[in-house]
Amino acid sequence: QEAECAYILFVVATFWLTEALPLSVTALLPALMLPMFGIMPSKKVASAYFKDFHLLLTGVICLATSIEKWNLHKRIALRMVMMVGVNPAWLTLGFMSSTAFLSMWLSNTSTTAMVMPIMEAVAQQIISAEAEVEATQMTYISGSTNYGLETDENVNEHETSERKEKTKPVPGYSNDAGKISSKMELEKNSGTGNKYRTKKDHMMCKLMCLCVAYSSTIGGLTTITGTSTNLIFAEHFNMRYPDCHCINFGSWFLMSFPAAIIILLLSWIWLQWLFLGFNFKEMAQCGKTATAKQKACAEVIKQEYQKLGPIKYQEIVTLVLFIVMALLWFTRDPGFVSGWSVLFSEYPGFATDSTVALLVGLLFFLIPANRLTKTIPTGETVAFDYSPLITWKEFQSFMPWDIAILVGGGFALADGCEESGLSKWIGNKLSPLGSLPVWLIILISSLLVTSLTEVASNPATITLLLPILSPLAEAIQVNPLYILLPSTLCNSFAFLLPVANPPNAIVFSYGHLKVTDMVKAGLGVNIVGVAVVMLGMFTWIVPMFDLHTYPSWAPAVSNETMP
Repeated sequence: QEAECAYILFVVATFWLTEALPLSVTALLPALMLPMFGIMPSKKVASAYFKDFHLLLTGVICLATSIEKWNLHKRIALRMVMMVGVNPAWLTLGFMSSTAFLSMWLSNTSTTAMVMPIMEAVAQQIISAEAEVEATQMTYISGSTNYGLETDENVNEHETSERKEKTKPVPGYSNDAGKISSKMELEKNSGTGNKYRTKKDHMMCKLMCLCVAYSSTIGGLTTITGTSTNLIFAEHFNMRYPDCHCINFGSWFLMSFPAAIIILLLSWIWLQWLFLGFNFKEMAQCGKTATAKQKACAEVIKQEYQKLGPIKYQEIVTLVLFIVMALLWFTRDPGFVSGWSVLFSEYPGFATDSTVALLVGLLFFLIPANRLTKTIPTGETVAFDYSPLITWKEFQSFMPWDIAILVGGGFALADGCEESGLSKWIGNKLSPLGSLPVWLIILISSLLVTSLTEVASNPATITLLLPILSPLAEAIQVNPLYILLPSTLCNSFAFLLPVANPPNAIVFSYGHLKVTDMVKAGLGVNIVGVAVVMLGMFTWIVPMFDLHTYPSWAPAVSNETMP
C-alpha cells in the first residue's frame, strides 16, 4: 500500500507541477484513486474535502467581498500613501506599506489588481509633470516657445490620459481588460520610442511595479488568513497534532509580523538601490519644499482620494466588522493571557478562528446597506425591503472555489499517506538526516521549498511537502514547528518569475518589466526572505513555541526508527 500511495502522490505531483490539468481538477484525483487502490473508502476520502479551513475561508471571503464592493480598500490604500508624502523613496514605501496591509486581509491577487491602476496613474503623472517642468525651463531660457517640446509634452499628456482610462478599474468587475489594454498601449508606445522620456523614468516604473507585487506577497505572511498556504499549514498541523493548541491567529501574527516588517524594509532598500540608487540626502528632504514633480504626484493621489467622496455608511459598518473580526481573532487565545475562549472551557477546542469568521461573515448578509423604496398610489414613498451589505451572488463571484477544492485534495492526499503507512516509511528513510545540525536541515528544507514554489503553485507546493516534512521532524526528534514554520513562510517567496504567482503576472502585464528585471530583483528579495526567516527561527520564535524541546503533543518515535 505504501508503494500504491507513493504512485498516487507521484501522479498528482506531476500534474500539479506541469499543470496539464487545472490544479483544482488534479486535486480531485485522490478522491478517485485512493478508493480504487483500496487505501481508503470513498466516504472517508470525501470527508477530507471539507474541513474547518473551508468555514474560515467562507467568513474571510464575506469580509473581502464587502471591503471591495464598497471601495474601502481603495480608501485605505490612498490614505496611507498620502500620509507618507510625495518624496519618491517615501512614496514607494507608502505603496509597499498600504499594499502589505491590505494583503493581510484580502487575497494577494485582488490587492495587486486594485493597487496597480493607482500606481500606474501616479507614475505616469510624475513622468508627465517632469516633461512639463523641462519644457517650461527650456522656454524660459530661450525666451521663446519650444514647439518641439510642446509637441512631446502634448503627446505624453495624451498617452498618459489614454493609458489611465484604459487601466481604470470598473467596480465589481475584473480589471483584466484594463491590464491587457494597458499592456497593448505600452507596447505600441515602445515601438515609437515615446514610452519613457529618460532611463530614470523607466527604472522608476519598474521599481513601483515590483514594490506592489512583492509587498502584496510579504503582507500575506502576517496573518493565517493572509494566504491560502498559511491556512493549509494551519489545518494540516491542527489535524496531525490535535493536542497542540499553539497555532492560532494571535500566535501566528506575533510570530510572523516582525519577520514581515524586516523583510518589507530590507526589500524596499534593495529595490530602491537596485533601480534608483539609495540617496539618503534626497530622502532626508521629506520636510522641505516639494519639487514640481512631487507636487504633481501628490495631486493625482489627492484627486483619486477625492473621487471617493466622504466615507459612506456602508464603509463604516464594514470597517467596524473588520475590526471586530480581527479583535476576536487576537483575543480568542492569545497565549500570554487568557482569552475569551475560557468562557467555553467546558468545550475546549470547540470554538476556533472559523467560528469567529462565520459569526462576523453572517452579519454581512443581515445588516442592511440600502433601503428599497416604492411609491404607493397615494404618492407616498415607502420602504418595502432592504439590500444587505453583500448578496449571495456577490459572495459567489469572490469565493475561490478552486482553492477550496485544491486544499481538500491536499487533505485527502495527506490522509492517504497516513492510512497507507507512506508517511511513516518516508520518516524512517529520512531519519539519517538527524545527524545533521538542525539549522542546516531547516536551511535545506527552506531552500527546497523556495526553489520549488517558483515553478509550481504555492498551495500545491505546500500541500505536497507538508506530509513529507512532518514525519521527517518526528523521525529526527525535532519539534515539528522547527521545520514546518520556515517551510511554510518560504513557500510564499515566489519572487523570481512572472508565472511564479498571480501578483507577479499582473505587474508584468503592464509592460514595464522584463523577465531579467524580475529575476535580478527577486533573487535579492528571496535571499532576504530566507535569511530573515532563519534569523527568526533562532531568536524570537524559539521561546514562543519552546522549539528546543520535542513536545509531548507530537507522536513518540520508537528507538527502531531513530537514526
